[in-house]
Amino acid sequence: MSLIAFLGAIELGLIFGFVALGVYLSFRVLDFPDLTVDGSFPLGAAVAAVWIVGGGNPWVGTALAVVAGAMAGTVTAWMAVKLKILNLLASILSMIALYSINLRVMGRPNIALLTDDTIFTPLESLPFSRYVVFPLAILAGLAVVTLLLNRFLNSEVGLAMRATGENARMASGNGINTSVMVLSGMALSNALVALGGALFAQSQGSADVTMGVGTIVVGLAAVIGGQSLIPGRTILMATLACIFGSILYRLMVAVALNADFIGLKAQDLNLVTALLVGFALVLPRFKRKRRVA
Repeated sequence: MSLIAFLGAIELGLIFGFVALGVYLSFRVLDFPDLTVDGSFPLGAAVAAVWIVGGGNPWVGTALAVVAGAMAGTVTAWMAVKLKILNLLASILSMIALYSINLRVMGRPNIALLTDDTIFTPLESLPFSRYVVFPLAILAGLAVVTLLLNRFLNSEVGLAMRATGENARMASGNGINTSVMVLSGMALSNALVALGGALFAQSQGSADVTMGVGTIVVGLAAVIGGQSLIPGRTILMATLACIFGSILYRLMVAVALNADFIGLKAQDLNLVTALLVGFALVLPRFKRKRRVA
């Protein structure tokens, strides 16, 4: 694997680190299986791309993408909490609806950003390769978001949200408004995913309505795989494990697709993804068996 491919995999791993944090929030903290991310990821990309192509400030476009993702997550949670629709089914309904919404937002299947200014444009004037500068900038943003998320989850509201995910009935009995916790948690989760989508579109130079297919699989692979390799009881260790899992996942995909002796090609990406996710799912079981032995 070339150095450029390696650095490109690191960059994608860091971008999907935002997705992994969002999936961790819904899947681990709230115990809410959420497929909305397959729609909120391209939603963030679509909103940011449309705003940028229209001549808007890319930072404002990225912020609008975060708001749009939060709205998508809120709708999913509202269907589950207020309409009493099964969590998984509510997220599937949102994911299906978001496909049409994303087409409406973009007005066409894809938007190119190669000639437009993005939040990464000022970095291109630096006397360093974009393959080095872009990942460092994304890492800095990811570190800030991770620290803020950890601070939130260890706050009074964050503890109430974690209690809701652990045992909603007990949390409600202790005076916690579990409905508000689920709504706010799902909004935050999909806001992080949409942020990842906005950064992905600006980094790769395009937004596509199909770019969200399999996002939940990537997020779960990062969360489950990362926490299997880096176990820890603290929120900080859990979030760092998710980011590590995201980077490791993209590196393993890059190695598999660039290793000539394996014989895999770009069209085998979904096959590689399925194998890696399957490995991440069975890894904790193997580790438990080794500890018992």
